Amino acid sequence: MKSQPKAQAASRTPVYLDYQATTPIDPCVLDAMLPYLTERYGNPHSAAHRFGWEAAAAVDVARQKIAQLIGAKPEEIIFTSGATESNNLAIKGVAYAYGHKKRHLVTTVIEHKCVLESMRALERQGFSVTYLPVNRDGLIALADVAAAIDDHTALVSVMAVNNEIGVIEPIAEVGRLCRERGAKFHVDAAQAAGKIALDVEAMNIDLMSLSAHKMYGPKGVGALYVRKKPRVVLEPLFHGGGQEQGLRAGTLAPALIVGFGEAAAIAARNMATETARIEEMSKTFLAHLHRALNNVTLNGSETRRYWGNLNISFDGVDGERLLAGLRDVAVSSGAACASGSKEPSYVLAAIGVSERQAKSSLRIGFGRFTTDEDITAAADTLIAAVRRIRGEVEISHA
Repeated sequence: MKSQPKAQAASRTPVYLDYQATTPIDPCVLDAMLPYLTERYGNPHSAAHRFGWEAAAAVDVARQKIAQLIGAKPEEIIFTSGATESNNLAIKGVAYAYGHKKRHLVTTVIEHKCVLESMRALERQGFSVTYLPVNRDGLIALADVAAAIDDHTALVSVMAVNNEIGVIEPIAEVGRLCRERGAKFHVDAAQAAGKIALDVEAMNIDLMSLSAHKMYGPKGVGALYVRKKPRVVLEPLFHGGGQEQGLRAGTLAPALIVGFGEAAAIAARNMATETARIEEMSKTFLAHLHRALNNVTLNGSETRRYWGNLNISFDGVDGERLLAGLRDVAVSSGAACASGSKEPSYVLAAIGVSERQAKSSLRIGFGRFTTDEDITAAADTLIAAVRRIRGEVEISHA
């Protein structure tokens, strides 16, 4: 029997469909973490006694599990506080390390805010950045990537799965171009790891950012994959005791790291079956909406997508008003990091969605603990809310 998150066990409502913002912690992950929050409380950097040795050994095992998920070597995994720190370390670390001879970077206009803000910070320091457009499906053109890379390009950064619209970018093809042209390739895989197959060797990826709480692990821990051969040099952003090969100073948190490792191991075992189940569930949900409502649009590619993320526009409906009518369904109007903004999504604008339509859009996420009953209840609630706002009369589909 499939386990349910302990926090949701007592009630089936509200229905949680905001898996891009965060995932519920898997009970098996929590069980793995608990000993390192209680009796195994040692500092993993204490090399003189058993408490430290136990903690260090647990960190090593977790590092191996995370490396296996993406086809890396354990020594290529650097622990951080999450994908935001990993993205900053990758982008700024490469820029500072190679900036004496290469001062150009390339990214896309639909990257996560922390990538775009890191790029803008570097621009203020004299680096140049090319922001690649995307097409109506949210995908970059490889010809644009090839044209953007020159002899001065230190880094290309492209997200694997977009956090707002769920599209899957052609990562392997971009990686090949970067390798051929001598640019380092960074991938923000926070929304991809554990959900789609990733292989840093086959995809020619030099740096990859990961986040535990996007794959049913704890918040507050992530990792940066840093290639050893051919070697990627980074300038560290933190300075201190030399932890994590001198790239990220600070005492590691064994409980969080153990949870991250267990989450990665579970994802590796279950990815194929879980992704297929989520795709079927998502398509059923979308079909339910299309049968009941007119003028419903899926934003982003329908063929190159992670189906656990649906970004949908409901013409003639204000998204904020719609959200207010969905008290028992947890969805969002965009990225959690931008939830306080009243501006339309820059990602939707980049793919040609009008401001009016963008303001009628919701991001709906499905995951490991979503049930068939959840999607039926959520679809019925959403349909009823849209009809109320549109002033439509309910039509029987019996």
